[in-house]
Order: sequence, then structure tokens, then C-alpha cells
Amino acid sequence: MLYTQEERYKRDKTRWTLVQGVLAPLQFIVFLVSLGLLLNYFVNETFLEFALISVVLKTLILCLIMVTGAMWEKTVFGQYLFANPFYWEDVVSMVVVFLHLTYLVAYFFNLFSIEIQLFIALAAYVAYVVNAIQFLVKFRLARIESSRQILMEGVS
Repeated sequence: MLYTQEERYKRDKTRWTLVQGVLAPLQFIVFLVSLGLLLNYFVNETFLEFALISVVLKTLILCLIMVTGAMWEKTVFGQYLFANPFYWEDVVSMVVVFLHLTYLVAYFFNLFSIEIQLFIALAAYVAYVVNAIQFLVKFRLARIESSRQILMEGVS
């Protein structure tokens, strides 16, 4: 079971659930645009600055969603990160954040070639996709759990 009845109530009542519900699709849209720009650069060698800036924007949105996600987790589970139901999602999220921040450091301090910077961004994006799939699976499981709970309450 993902949520106790109390946790489900907190999840449904907190504003952080809505914030996450808005930021997650926004982040995904920015990711798709950015990925397109990165791939375009690798194929056509055009729009490099747009590609580089798009990863910065994606990273800023990621940081925002991580902070608000921690607030959501604190409200629902009583701790900012690594609550039992989302432990592995949070572990992978740390990898995602690390890779994105590594890109930012490389970009702003010009530490590596453009190609290496873009490969760091692509690695961050692969980790992001894995993490997004984890959260989508949890979201689906939570919906199934909620449906079962509603059915059980209707039977009682």
C-alpha cells in the first residue's frame, strides 16, 4: 500500500499536489524541446546556444520541482526525502539532480568541450526518463489503490 488513509487525505488536501501536477508536465515539455534541440545540434550542428540554454532552463525547473516535491513529501509523509513509498524514486532523483548540476557547472565554468557538456546533458536526460517512468508507475499504482479504496468503501 502506497498511502495510509491519513496520508491519502494529506496528499489530496495539500497545495503541493497541485504544484507537482503543474510542474511535472511543464518539465516534460521543456525536456522534449530541449532534447530536440540537443539532437538537432548533434545532427545538423545548428542552434547550439538554444540547446545549451534549454538544458539550463530544464535544470532550473528540475530544481524547482525537487524543492516543491520535498515539501509535498514532508506534508504527506513527515519527511523531506526518502519516505518509504518513494525511496527509490528519490534515490534516482538524486542521480538526476547530480547530472543536471554537473552540466550547469560544466556550462557556466566552461570545463569541457561543447560535445562533452551535451553528453552530460544527455546522460542527465536518460536518468530523468528513468525517474519519470518510476513516478508514472507510482502515480498509476496510487490511482489503482484509490479506486480499490473507493470500491471497498462503497461495499462497506
